[in-house]
Amino acid sequence: MNDPGSSGSGERLQKVLAAAGVASRRHVEEMVRAGRICVNGRPARLGQRVRPDTDVVEVDGTVVGLRSDLVHYLLNKPAGVVSTASDPQGRPTVLDGLPAEPRVYPVGRLDMDSEGLLLLTNDGDLARRVMHPSTGCEKEYLVAVEGRISPGSLRALRSGVDLSDGPTAPARVSSPQRGLLRIVVTEGRNRQVRRMCAAVGLTVTRLVRMRIGPLRDSGLGPGEWRELTRAEVRALEASVADPPARDGPPE
Repeated sequence: MNDPGSSGSGERLQKVLAAAGVASRRHVEEMVRAGRICVNGRPARLGQRVRPDTDVVEVDGTVVGLRSDLVHYLLNKPAGVVSTASDPQGRPTVLDGLPAEPRVYPVGRLDMDSEGLLLLTNDGDLARRVMHPSTGCEKEYLVAVEGRISPGSLRALRSGVDLSDGPTAPARVSSPQRGLLRIVVTEGRNRQVRRMCAAVGLTVTRLVRMRIGPLRDSGLGPGEWRELTRAEVRALEASVADPPARDGPPE
């Protein structure tokens, strides 16, 4: 494999990272000198050239998306819309109203009756990391329920409940007011929050996802969408950075 810094191919690293919104060209040079940037697993060099479509660039251990064709949309999904690219029953989908090109896909899903924030992108690597439990990407929900929210039910939800596909991981759960739960989970199982509530005797009447990792937008109306800013993409990438590999067995 050719070293991208040894030939004239590609674009200068400073230019590529500045275009990606990481920092100014001058600041990127300072980061290279400080050893904060790696290309394909090796410390970057001043003047190095990279190929955005193939080279892997990390800043402070976080992979940075460099491809110019990557898009990231945030949608406030209303109830009655399915979280799939197409639906054989002809129901509205989360892709309705989004640009046809480039083709994007929902990252995870909200069931048809649920509402709230949904990420859609063609950035497969970022999507994988957002969905993988090992990265601990938090999803926060406001959940209206019927039934008594007892101290015991809160303790059970926090410590994990047994579902048909296994026990859930510990969750952050509070009850800000009567009949309302705030639940933060790092897993993404099918209808997980609804099933967690059912396991402690609560019936969900409304479920709204309020946050995905660092992403929030209380001003986005039902059915509205927008592109993520570069700063939001960077924050999301940093929040789901793959854990560093260990050279030896755990201590």
